[in-house]
Amino acid sequence: MSLNSVNIMGNLTRDPEIKYTASGKAVCSLSIANNHVYTKNNEKVTEVSYFDVDVWGLAAENCSKYLAKGNGIIVEGRLRQDRWEKDGKIQSRVKITANAVHFLPKKQNNAMDVSPTASSGAKPPEAQAADVMAPEDIAWNE
Repeated sequence: MSLNSVNIMGNLTRDPEIKYTASGKAVCSLSIANNHVYTKNNEKVTEVSYFDVDVWGLAAENCSKYLAKGNGIIVEGRLRQDRWEKDGKIQSRVKITANAVHFLPKKQNNAMDVSPTASSGAKPPEAQAADVMAPEDIAWNE
């Protein structure tokens, strides 16, 4: 038995980048920063961690359409380790594969105006239910 689940809240460190597989499936790459604040020697210390996130399908398209650098999000997903060989050495990194992405309201001077698209009156759809594909199913269309 195993468990692989992660929930994380943070702000985007760059604009979302969307690509499509050879079969036309959308994948959006996000990078988020998450702050951990603690006290050390009676001083407040902020530790920042950065995480890469992959979002698939319709959720990827919604993230690309409605999110930008600085936006806050909550990601529900799982950890995935990528491994490859470079110069005879095994390299690896851990990324989050999203199952759901929840958009947080933008911080604005007007406390009444909390919708990311308040000026148009439209509310962006919640980017959820990301279809997750196995790595062997991915064929990139460069």
